[in-house]
Amino acid sequence: MITARFSGAPRILLLAPVRGLTSEVARVVSELESFAPARVGLGLSVGELQSLHDYFVESEAEPVVPLTSNETSEVRGLVRFGEVRVPNPSFVEVLRWAAARGLTTVALDPDDDRTAALFAEHIGYLELVRRTVRERRVSRSPPTPSSPDEFALQWDREVASGRGSRNYATARDLYLARQVPPLTADGQPLAVLVDRERFESVRRLLAEAPPFAPA
Repeated sequence: MITARFSGAPRILLLAPVRGLTSEVARVVSELESFAPARVGLGLSVGELQSLHDYFVESEAEPVVPLTSNETSEVRGLVRFGEVRVPNPSFVEVLRWAAARGLTTVALDPDDDRTAALFAEHIGYLELVRRTVRERRVSRSPPTPSSPDEFALQWDREVASGRGSRNYATARDLYLARQVPPLTADGQPLAVLVDRERFESVRRLLAEAPPFAPA
């Protein structure tokens, strides 16, 4: 996990655990306890956040989660660093942590329709074919770096190295960053949780002087 703190007014804590790795959960919670945010924003869509809340936070029995072949390969590559859970246990535990304290949690990513529009805008047919080929290649031969942090970054580089994929990721991160100023308008501290590979892009955007241009 990697973190960044923005010490201005309001204070912002950016958390970026490795997706799926259970050992990241305790570190995330420890950072939240120390920071004591008034609310938490997550790099999820509204639908994703609601599903995690309904099926993994409120439900007494967790449902079976089907995985794509690409997701299965990612899990197999990451499991040598420790226990891996799907969906991302850091996101699930943060929702539990916030609910136990009566804190508001907010989805910062675009909804399904907006995500589809961004995808279509930035990823054309050729890039889609190349992305599919890259996903199959990395699924057959996952990266083998020495740390989970580098695994997450290398996996993302393998899959999303094309120009269109990079532009799509940047557009999604910009959308997320634009949701932050309204959440901090009252001066209360905000924690933001994203997947590890999004950290540098989101950190850079949050470091830029707000307000951001309207979405």
